[in-house]
Amino acid sequence: MDGAGRLCDSRAAAALLPFFDERPSPMLLRPLAVACVALAFAAPARADDAADHPAYWGTPSVDGGKCCASLSEVRDNIDRIDKAIVALMAERGQYVAEAGRFKADPAAVSAPARVEAIIAKVKRLAREDGLAESVAERSYRAMIAAFEDYERDEWTRRNPGAAPAK
Repeated sequence: MDGAGRLCDSRAAAALLPFFDERPSPMLLRPLAVACVALAFAAPARADDAADHPAYWGTPSVDGGKCCASLSEVRDNIDRIDKAIVALMAERGQYVAEAGRFKADPAAVSAPARVEAIIAKVKRLAREDGLAESVAERSYRAMIAAFEDYERDEWTRRNPGAAPAK
């Protein structure tokens, strides 16, 4: 930027010179350079054209075929679902923290038999709802591991004078 706050890029201006028979005045060159720089920065915004073009194959199949005619419609629905998932995870986190009150120390947080029971239940639910069992299992194993860390941290935070687990 120059002292007046205007964008000046001598490289962009120099790139324009071959398009003129004679050297243009700075008054003409500066707005052209600014336009080139602006276009260069605007180009990445169009990089996701996939959201606007029609599907390459198939017809809408979600919600009885009512959704989805565009990738942006798919993404809008995924964003809506993500919001609900995060809200449910926040609620789950409250109960996970509450469970810590029943544990003698942070080491007692891990309960492998309980984890395997949850995974078996989640795989059954996935089958019933048409979700790939592998997706449900991997998601839940990652979530349980994260919540176990959270529960240990909460246990320690809520019991500042307690001795650390051995």
